[in-house]
Amino acid sequence: MTGDEVDEGALFDEGLFAAQSQERAEQRLSASAPLAVRMRPASLEEVIGQDHLLGPGSPLRRLVDGGGAASLILYGPPGTGKTTLARLVSQATGRRFEAMSALSSGVKEVRAVIDTARRRLGRDEAVSTVLFIDEVHRFSRTQQDALLGAVEDRVVLLVAATTENPFFSLVSPLLSRSLVLQLHPLGDEDVRALVRRSLSDPRGLGESVALEPDAEEHLVRLAGGDARRALTALETAAEAVAAAGGSTVDLATLESTIDRAAVRYDRAGDQHYDVISAFIKSIRGSDVDAALHYLARMVEAGEDPRFIARRLVVHASEDIGMADPTALQSAVAAAHAVAFIGMPEGRLALAQATVHLATAPKSNAVITAIDAALADVRAGAAGAVPAHLRDVAAGVLGQQYPPDGLVGRDYYRPSRHGAERALADRVATLRGIVRSDPVDRS
Repeated sequence: MTGDEVDEGALFDEGLFAAQSQERAEQRLSASAPLAVRMRPASLEEVIGQDHLLGPGSPLRRLVDGGGAASLILYGPPGTGKTTLARLVSQATGRRFEAMSALSSGVKEVRAVIDTARRRLGRDEAVSTVLFIDEVHRFSRTQQDALLGAVEDRVVLLVAATTENPFFSLVSPLLSRSLVLQLHPLGDEDVRALVRRSLSDPRGLGESVALEPDAEEHLVRLAGGDARRALTALETAAEAVAAAGGSTVDLATLESTIDRAAVRYDRAGDQHYDVISAFIKSIRGSDVDAALHYLARMVEAGEDPRFIARRLVVHASEDIGMADPTALQSAVAAAHAVAFIGMPEGRLALAQATVHLATAPKSNAVITAIDAALADVRAGAAGAVPAHLRDVAAGVLGQQYPPDGLVGRDYYRPSRHGAERALADRVATLRGIVRSDPVDRS
């Protein structure tokens, strides 16, 4: 059903959304609704982890306060609050809320909602419609194009959610008609605050169970910035404790209910630094198996995959460099893949880059070269750019390129490893050409 025929109690995610007020929404939340649904923020003040979007005067704040009319594309990882923010926008001024998922809806359903919204406006201009589309990146170009007229004419206020970069997955005309807002993954303390709120809040577990500290730490780690994942695991563990007549969730109970062992790894403490250090040293030492082991420990512990990818990118230039110029390409591709597809699939790209870097020939010539050049610059060894270089010169010419005080200074010293072996001979040849007697340019 769509439009006026929609059963509002059945709309999207266990009937969370009500069109008129927070009070009506709360009435629809039954005790059997999932914990993650019951604990969705009822106001902006309850939203955690997206402060960069909620400042005074921000577009999102104006929308929720009822003073904005721009359509939104909310881009971010799962469990960061995209659906919650869509609901708050719809509730701000009593807008009618229509929700659909790109997984199960097509052009026919989109047009039906738009037609209903247009008729509704014709009867009462004060009754506007918020159209929430989840997983909008799964819409085809034709389906996205079907939204354009209604968005531009403000027949509907579109709030679309996507976990993929919208600049790659959405058509340009839709992007140009919308504000794109990126949500950040929740930090550990954000997840911890949500878990504790759920334990005490009457909408949640209402202090019916307690959570031991080590179980809380494990739960936060496993969440990986996803509030929904954390609350689902907490609810499952609480149900198991209640069924056994207990009142405390300990680590063993949590592990048994989510079928996942606790990993001895502290993302904020010594283990965090020990494991990433061991990971990089294993790659540097060309032990591919040890490197994969430490990668697995970080992935299993919920380490931020972007942090791992950044370390791979750094290592590709720092310890491999021109010995295998494709290593940097592999590391950068892994970083893009992680940002594009997320986890758990992103582990494959991280593993592929790890294998590439661990088995590549090693050379620190690149970092040695740039650090030596920086040392000279910081010491004041700069000088004026030679006059003949102030115009464009092409090719390899026998003329002076560095300032006078740096003629003959060698920064880059290629190793004899991998591709850099051949490059060493070429660099020597090039230096012989460019350092020959300067060309008379008079």
